[in-house]
Amino acid sequence: MPLSRPGQAARRLAVVALLLAAAVGCGDAGGLEGAGSTPTAQGPARLWPELTPASSPAFEIGEVNTEVVEGVKVPGDDIRRVDPVGIVQAEIARHPGEYDGAKAPYRGTKRGMAECAKGPGHGTCPVLKPYYRDLTGDGHDDLTLGFPLLPGKTTAVRVYTVEKHRLVQVMAWEDALSGVELAGRSLVIRSPSEVAGYEYRLQWTWDRDQRAMLLTHDEMLRTGPRKHSRHPSASPIATPSPSLSSSASPSGSASVSGG
Repeated sequence: MPLSRPGQAARRLAVVALLLAAAVGCGDAGGLEGAGSTPTAQGPARLWPELTPASSPAFEIGEVNTEVVEGVKVPGDDIRRVDPVGIVQAEIARHPGEYDGAKAPYRGTKRGMAECAKGPGHGTCPVLKPYYRDLTGDGHDDLTLGFPLLPGKTTAVRVYTVEKHRLVQVMAWEDALSGVELAGRSLVIRSPSEVAGYEYRLQWTWDRDQRAMLLTHDEMLRTGPRKHSRHPSASPIATPSPSLSSSASPSGSASVSGG
């Protein structure tokens, strides 16, 4: 049975009495010392309460980004039997203005697809090694796929699942990447920041109501050494998690498998 509040107070007083007795018995050395000032706790303050709450977003940012991948079959509803190269080729075919022609922004990606005869992750094929994990919680693997958008420095990251015998894209993002991780049912992307010593950390997590990976966390984190200060920080800065590997996951859950 847990202690009540009076019981907890009595216990704390007993501990303090023991500490004081020990201090007297041992002399001044080792006596109790103050730990210094601590920051004053401050509760949340609501600003501009007179403003009428908005009922609709000001900008379209594509929170729910899903689409059926046309022209790509899923043999036996097994996503591992789908060719990752074929998935990227289907995306290129859906967006010819971005990949076709000498002035297309991602023309280098389409040209590099000719080097994918041996599959993703081989030679100069732009399709990166695929990773498989159950992100939707349905007991079946889902596919995380990436490919650089050449000749630029950004990389496309996609997540696919199988619904009603169809391949469905449930997440899409393009950015310059510092690292990509799978943690539980979440995908974490780390990207460099223009602020020295910091990086962006974006986390997508499966949402069963929207049937999509939603952007659930968007943070700027310190990566470089901190400057020592005598004044305590108002809020701690998180430490980035380790990079993705095919044998272990940051969450300690089932390992990520590739290929």
